[in-house]
Amino acid sequence: MIERLISWSIRNRFTVTVFTLGLLGWGIYALMHTPVDAIPDLSDVQVIVFTEWPGRGPQVIEDQITFPLVSSLQGIPKVKDIRGTSMFGMSFVYVVFEDGTDPYWARSRVLERLSYAQKQLPPDVVPTLGPDATGVGQVFWYTLEGKGYDLGTLRSIQDWYVKFALQDVPGVSEVASFGGFQPQYQVRLDPHKLTYYHISLEQVIQAIQENNRDVGGSVIDLNGTNYIVRGLGYLKKLDDLEQIPVATVGSTPILLKDIAQVQMGGDHRLGFTDENGQGEVVGGVVIMRYGANADAVIRAVKEKMKSVQAGLPPGVEFHIAYDRSTLIESAIHSIQHTLIEEVILVSIIIIVFLFHVRSALVAILTIPIAVVISFIFIHWMGFNSNIMSLSGIAIAIGVIADASIVMIENAHRHLTENN
Repeated sequence: MIERLISWSIRNRFTVTVFTLGLLGWGIYALMHTPVDAIPDLSDVQVIVFTEWPGRGPQVIEDQITFPLVSSLQGIPKVKDIRGTSMFGMSFVYVVFEDGTDPYWARSRVLERLSYAQKQLPPDVVPTLGPDATGVGQVFWYTLEGKGYDLGTLRSIQDWYVKFALQDVPGVSEVASFGGFQPQYQVRLDPHKLTYYHISLEQVIQAIQENNRDVGGSVIDLNGTNYIVRGLGYLKKLDDLEQIPVATVGSTPILLKDIAQVQMGGDHRLGFTDENGQGEVVGGVVIMRYGANADAVIRAVKEKMKSVQAGLPPGVEFHIAYDRSTLIESAIHSIQHTLIEEVILVSIIIIVFLFHVRSALVAILTIPIAVVISFIFIHWMGFNSNIMSLSGIAIAIGVIADASIVMIENAHRHLTENN
């Protein structure tokens, strides 16, 4: 079989050359379109279900949220394991699928079950799916620095401007904010005044909700023109909140400021973020989508940050805290340098030992062609190009050279015997 293949190749040199050039072109195309990362992604295919129920203890969360969710999610096809974690005010359920499962198929099946599980959960509790990313999806960290700006203002800039702009970058699954304070209106009720005026907590909550919304009215036809009537009731400042009537004693309205202290404050925090021991910072984590090209995503995020920078308040700037592209470029450069060294060294050894340039040229050309063709299979199987795969190619160069030398030496032996 091998002899026939060799004989056919010798008789059809043009066809073999065209076929080899075709494979070489395909390999170059695969090389240019193969995702690049520093480390291989060996994490499981999993879907995270996150549920928030503020103010409840871990045991209550476990009994009323985590356990019903885990029970409802059992029986999904290709599920390997389900793990649940309960903590103060939050529940996490990790649904781990078998290797090779399409992550978006897995997310759709979990979402189907959540529609049934919703009936077993407390009212107003809605479970949500985590980002479509893996454990190594955190590819870029940044912070916002602004002299003279407090942490609450920086967090508002991050949550309401920067985050939404960066989430629009292709390949980004989520931009998670960290640090600072999330501003909120805080109403601190005086229990003694509530008792004095016979006002319940539910009355206060209902009054605030009903006075913080826009309502629509009818249409007035005036001189042949229709005018739309609507009530503008959204709260815009603290004074609007203080002037909300909660109840009436006789003919005197009881305002919210009469029974409570209204102020601006920050949401409750479970921790804070410090950078290099220099104090608290505000920033975000860019999480890459499953199967995306990490190097391309980071470059796109940096380009987007240049346009976002123009819209930031004066004095507010980006500071890069973690950039995986530096590791990717260092790893790729190191492997590329090693590959070039190996090709040159192997080529010199082949020329010295064979002492025949035309024969050595066969072995020398085999090495880069085989390396480029290997990327066809890497791209076809959905793997990314990382330090592990490139190291394997570097190690295989010796095997490629050995096989070429053996074949050339065997050809020389047969030619000598025939002569």
